[in-house]
Amino acid sequence: MITQTLDYQDGETLLEAFVAYKDTGVAKPAVLIAHDWSGRREFACKTAERIAAMGYVGFALDMYGKGIYGKDGDIEGNGALMAPFASDRAKLRQRINAALQAVRTLPQVDGLRVAAMGFCFGGMCVLELARSGADVKGVISIHGIFAPGNVSNQAISAKVLCLHGHDDPMAPPEQVLAFEQEMTQAKVDWQVHVYGGTMHAFTNPVANNPDFGTVYSEKAANRAYQSVAYFLEEIF
Repeated sequence: MITQTLDYQDGETLLEAFVAYKDTGVAKPAVLIAHDWSGRREFACKTAERIAAMGYVGFALDMYGKGIYGKDGDIEGNGALMAPFASDRAKLRQRINAALQAVRTLPQVDGLRVAAMGFCFGGMCVLELARSGADVKGVISIHGIFAPGNVSNQAISAKVLCLHGHDDPMAPPEQVLAFEQEMTQAKVDWQVHVYGGTMHAFTNPVANNPDFGTVYSEKAANRAYQSVAYFLEEIF
């Protein structure tokens, strides 16, 4: 497996992706990986490697800027990093679409077959990528935020998969229902898989703050990655 970092731009902002792939000499489908609110750290990079092991190009994108990271457990600091994008979805859409443009320039990528997946804040990001009308095959939100922002949706062509813990306080049932209604009205091919007894951040092994609502679940994580594998096989 080959891994490398890649600089790319959103306007004047320098960003740094982590790319993982197996060099077979054939262009492959690519999966953008949008990080959680702490930035493009080890968890996102390991996910890119996991995607590469499945036979795709994993592209762990950067929403914040090269060298800008939060910390595990720093609720205030991580929230401050995420807030400008959560409150300005036009800015968010521009930033994640810059990653889409960057991944399509890679010689090992089949630019017609690109998907995106994201965790927590990254789930919000990939849903906004779909809402922006981006030409991607599908998006996967994993314990993501469903609530739309302040920008109108474009026609959504991507298939949508959401993997969600029923006890996630960041996306309560009424928000999930509103999202399902939004996707249905937009005539999207959508799925929501809900795991009972499961909180936010259930795929992250370091998540262990039940008072905040973030708890790792090995069982839910395994089920989620099985769904990810099947969904990617379907869309590619």
